[in-house]
Amino acid sequence: MKRAGWNLLLVSLFATLAACGKTITTTQSPTAIPATLTPAPTATTTPAPACTETRGRFEFQEIQTALMTHPLAFRVYLPPCYDVNEDERYPVLYLLHGQSFKDDQWDRLGADEALDELIADGETRSFIIVMPKESNYMIDQWTSKYGPVLAEELVPWIDAHYRTQAERSKRAIGGLSRGAAWAMRTGLIYWDVFGAIGGHSLAPFRGDFNESPFWFQKIPADQLPRIWIDVGTKDFIADAAKVFAGRLEDYHIPFEWHVFDGAHVESYWSAHVKDYLRWYAQGWQ
Repeated sequence: MKRAGWNLLLVSLFATLAACGKTITTTQSPTAIPATLTPAPTATTTPAPACTETRGRFEFQEIQTALMTHPLAFRVYLPPCYDVNEDERYPVLYLLHGQSFKDDQWDRLGADEALDELIADGETRSFIIVMPKESNYMIDQWTSKYGPVLAEELVPWIDAHYRTQAERSKRAIGGLSRGAAWAMRTGLIYWDVFGAIGGHSLAPFRGDFNESPFWFQKIPADQLPRIWIDVGTKDFIADAAKVFAGRLEDYHIPFEWHVFDGAHVESYWSAHVKDYLRWYAQGWQ
């Protein structure tokens, strides 16, 4: 009986456990498989194509000035690749025409084509040329405001509207005949604006011979501009140019004196345009 009772007890116990118990199962989380990372595409920069321009271009401008009652018209030569090389800044040459001519004279003499060639041949660096027009070319240098307008108003306007190297050492002024007189007078009076002065077939204003010593005295010895004067062997104005050159010598103002074959005519100036441009560009490399 005891054995049978024990068996019954065991059966009862198992039945109770079966009725009340819960099957507990454990599951293992699957191991996470890292996703395959696709590297971000590498940014590539396509270099800008090299500029292949070989010719500069002109822009035509006109500004109203405070010193003159009429506008100042001028043309601006921009060298090849000016619009492409947006980070580059340029020296500036101001070229003045002769009496009874207009701002197209240096253009007709081939200044732009000559500079295009010099740049292409690596003889000079690129630079800007400004060719202003003198409208009232029959009045004297004291009545006219042309020179002061160039130095006080045109130069700042050009520096504000074009990518220039706005430093005296990177700025020159030159002219032919009456334009040479204006270049010499303006360049010496405004010595702190222009670092070089060119007088081609220089026809000095009457009175500038006596007035010039006052200009010289105001220029510091270490700030004297570079000066070039040239005349033709058959130039009727050559003696006047020699007299002014003598004044420079008297006051120990350094200058270069050049005599070329020719007369006071456009064919003479056009034959030496490259000589002029090379000289202006000295030190601008």
